[in-house]
Amino acid sequence: MSKLIKSFVAVAAIGHQVLVKAGASDGQVDLATAPADKIIGVTDYPGGAAAGERIDVVLFGETEVQVGGTVTFGSFFTAGAGGKAVAAAPAAAANARTGGILTIGAVSGDIARVLVTPGQIQG
Repeated sequence: MSKLIKSFVAVAAIGHQVLVKAGASDGQVDLATAPADKIIGVTDYPGGAAAGERIDVVLFGETEVQVGGTVTFGSFFTAGAGGKAVAAAPAAAANARTGGILTIGAVSGDIARVLVTPGQIQG
């Protein structure tokens, strides 16, 4: 499966293999750190980018992401601290933006394979 990658301008310093959200202006991205953030993809840019630099983002397809908590195989993930993937588990009647699903189970500190398919789920 091929992946869809697009280059954006980083609003702030953003690392490699982390979740990003839509920035305040078109063509910009910022680090996603909460389930309510408008997650658009996962960075694929070894070394990361400083504020104002361009950074590649996987918008759709398979890639790897840093994990910040336990996420089981096939589960939806959302953004946690530092842009790391955590299990998407919104409270009843609450929404969570998602970055996709894990294609392997993972725990905090892992780098896991994921299928990037941004969306939203409700608890």
